[in-house]
Amino acid sequence: MGEGARLRLVGGTLHDPANGVDGEERDVCIADGRIVASLPAGAPTLDARGMVVMPGGVDIHAHFASSSCNHARRLIPDEHAADPAPAPALSEGESRSGSGGTVPSTFTTGYRYAGLGYTTAFDAAVAPLLARHSHAELDDTPCVDGGIFALMGNDEYLLRQIERGERDRARDYAAWLLGAVGAYAVKIVNPGGVEAWKTGQRNVTGLDDEVSGRQVTPRAILETLTDAANRLGLPHPVHIHCNNLGVAGNAATTLASMETLASRRAHFTHLQFHCYGGEPGKGWSSAAAPVIEYVNAHPEVSVDVGQVMFGPAMTITADAPVEYLLHKSSGRRWTNIDIELESGCGIVPLAYKEKAAVSALQWAVGLELFLLSQDPWRVVLSTDHPNGGSFLSYPALIQLLMDRAVRDDRLAQLNPRFLAGSALADGLAREYTLNEIAIVTRAGPARLLGLRDKGHLGVGADADVTVYSRDPDIAKMFSTPRYVVKGGTLIVEEGQLRRAPAGKRLRLAPGYDDAIVRDLRKHFEAYSTVSFDNYPVRGLRDAPVGIP
Repeated sequence: MGEGARLRLVGGTLHDPANGVDGEERDVCIADGRIVASLPAGAPTLDARGMVVMPGGVDIHAHFASSSCNHARRLIPDEHAADPAPAPALSEGESRSGSGGTVPSTFTTGYRYAGLGYTTAFDAAVAPLLARHSHAELDDTPCVDGGIFALMGNDEYLLRQIERGERDRARDYAAWLLGAVGAYAVKIVNPGGVEAWKTGQRNVTGLDDEVSGRQVTPRAILETLTDAANRLGLPHPVHIHCNNLGVAGNAATTLASMETLASRRAHFTHLQFHCYGGEPGKGWSSAAAPVIEYVNAHPEVSVDVGQVMFGPAMTITADAPVEYLLHKSSGRRWTNIDIELESGCGIVPLAYKEKAAVSALQWAVGLELFLLSQDPWRVVLSTDHPNGGSFLSYPALIQLLMDRAVRDDRLAQLNPRFLAGSALADGLAREYTLNEIAIVTRAGPARLLGLRDKGHLGVGADADVTVYSRDPDIAKMFSTPRYVVKGGTLIVEEGQLRRAPAGKRLRLAPGYDDAIVRDLRKHFEAYSTVSFDNYPVRGLRDAPVGIP
């Protein structure tokens, strides 16, 4: 069954929360890559009776298609050797071999996302200067519709605008940049902190600290870019990685950042890494409860969790000073990159161990955020792949959310003194329902991203559908979908990948005042080794997504 074909999924139990469907037996009709209301009686059918039917999964925050990922792959030859990825036996089209590990190769990434029932994914941190590389990797990542978030907040041109008080010009700059590099959203990482570290200032720890002697602060950067994204009407609000990631006591910075942007739409990413109590050098504790209490009370705020899962991981972030500290404290090999005039990048392989105090606390903090949240539409699933764990660990995470017995058994294996201040240790009884899982892995991310045709099975939606065979072992159930339909093409049959179509590119091209171009050209001529005319990414597939 290829794109354009018709198919009726018969008798499945639908979980389509965006359309108010919670466990009802219904047919799903597909034609020309879309969900349709009905099909002629003679249309081909697929028996889904007794099975669970959901929209295709949507990963709001991962790292899988960037030059940073390519550097990370070079650090783990041992993982490539231990996890080879032979070419799948497709029934149509050519397939490619690759390698796995915490950062799989491009084709393997697409195949493995499809094998979990995920059909849309975003690389959440791409330096604009290196976006061309990301688009080349996305071209080689089949089965998923994909996009990138453009890093801002440590770029020289923006800092100059803020220092001069030209916040309206910053809005035009953000609009130009998104269109020039084919990005979908504005991403901030450690606002001001990366630039400070690159220029010799160790880091900025307070929201009102000046950045590298400029009259610019993290608070001003947050306000400027949040307002820019909202005034441009971007489908997804500004995507924020707060200052002081991974530092004891950083929950105070997280709450201060949220309060700074009160009443303004904003998305705070991998929140688990920003919810620690205690003090640097004096011990750690969980501060998930006060942070999620704030989120619960403020509907303009959305988050993804960035759950830590025990096992191997790869830390990849533009937050270069954090990676330097991690390298120094762990002694592990690493890579650190200065990206001209824009950002930085640090990469350190890591393993989260049950017997390690900080790892155990991180694991508990993430689960607290999930279990204490009151609105699954605004607290969605991520592991910050591969920072907190591979996307292949999503089924195990879903099991932890749905099965208290499994969660308690895992908790009992941890040393209780590692869980200082953790509500999880006091016994959180909540268990997610299948409908809530459909929200945090599909409907919620699609809504937060403003993807009107994703995350649901209503008429007109993209025909991205996942069918799971029921199994008392929840992790097993979500690890191997029975069927997956991507854009109307049946790509997984009886648990096996059979087709691997190219995905669509999801990007924006907001309007802006042309005067910004003249000013940018002068800036590039004065400071950049890349010419202004060579900076934009040309020849991208698929037209830009419309802005509501």
